[in-house]
Amino acid sequence: MNIPFVDLKAQYKSIKGEIDNAIMNVINETAFISGKYVNEFEESFAKYYGVKHCISVANGTDSLYIIMKMLGIGLGDEVITAANSWISSSETISQTGAKPVFVDIDPEYYSMDEKLLEKLITSKTKAIIPVHLHGQMCNMGAIMNVAERYNLFVIEDCAQAHFSEFKSVRAGTIGVAGSFSFYPGKNLGAYGDAGCIITNNDELALKCRMYSRHGALKKHQHQIEGINSRLDGIQAAILTAKLPHILKWTEKRIENALYYSKKLVAIPQVTIPKIRPNSLHSFHLYVIRAKKRNQLIDFLKSKGIETAIHYPTILPALPCYTYLNAKVSDYAVAYSFQEEILSLPLFPELCKEQMDYVIDAIDKFYN
Repeated sequence: MNIPFVDLKAQYKSIKGEIDNAIMNVINETAFISGKYVNEFEESFAKYYGVKHCISVANGTDSLYIIMKMLGIGLGDEVITAANSWISSSETISQTGAKPVFVDIDPEYYSMDEKLLEKLITSKTKAIIPVHLHGQMCNMGAIMNVAERYNLFVIEDCAQAHFSEFKSVRAGTIGVAGSFSFYPGKNLGAYGDAGCIITNNDELALKCRMYSRHGALKKHQHQIEGINSRLDGIQAAILTAKLPHILKWTEKRIENALYYSKKLVAIPQVTIPKIRPNSLHSFHLYVIRAKKRNQLIDFLKSKGIETAIHYPTILPALPCYTYLNAKVSDYAVAYSFQEEILSLPLFPELCKEQMDYVIDAIDKFYN
């Protein structure tokens, strides 16, 4: 049996007619840039999320950068984010001219340890970027308490947390803005790069929309210098076609994740993911910690099972951040986990027979 890490073709086949019609409509109307299909997606996503504004952009990385730029974050400022994220969470801080400051992670939930935030705050700190990693939201209550005491912006990185919840509130709606990626492998994925910003702040929404469209709300009327970061019509139409299915797909992801956990808990060499109380974990990824991780990867590969590591090197230990002179001891939890974390195949179309095959292979490796 061959089991891919994610099967995008299976998802496409399940709604083939809807996707094909969406693409053909854009082609027939040559509505490739801006226009009604982009507007339709923005309105639909904002409605699903219960927010006032959705500003579509070219990708999730741009969304973080644009939010920070429009909040006035720049040279001389500092922004705190998690030590164990994808580099978009930190490189966008540097791109504004600010300095990324990393915080270690909670040993139970793998998201930023909010108890460590306060000691990292200086007179230069302007914002916190909590990363809702793997599909599980951070402890936003504690993070917002810290941010409010020090008058800091909170920008939620929701690239892996579409429709995740903390205390019945969805990811991206608690801070000043939420940043989303619609990279193809995301829970809600386009067929190319895509992203968006959500916010209830009218002024910020206007600035982000203007900045992402060359500094103009109307063509040729440039109020500021901006960048070119637009969602194209085909990707917008695809996302709109997928949107009515996302909650059903999320339920299936959760069901599959819980099935994994029910079986894998019996293998002592494996630590299953823990769900934060009062949370809806959307399980973008099913991440275990495994003894002899690298050998396990090779064994699973020999059985036709594809896995991934999210992420093999924590951000402060990457060559691009040597200038920060980071000490591994400052990120002891994230650093120790990077040698154990392993993402197993997980997608809505994954069946129990496939999961049983994965579970059996892991059991055979250890026993």
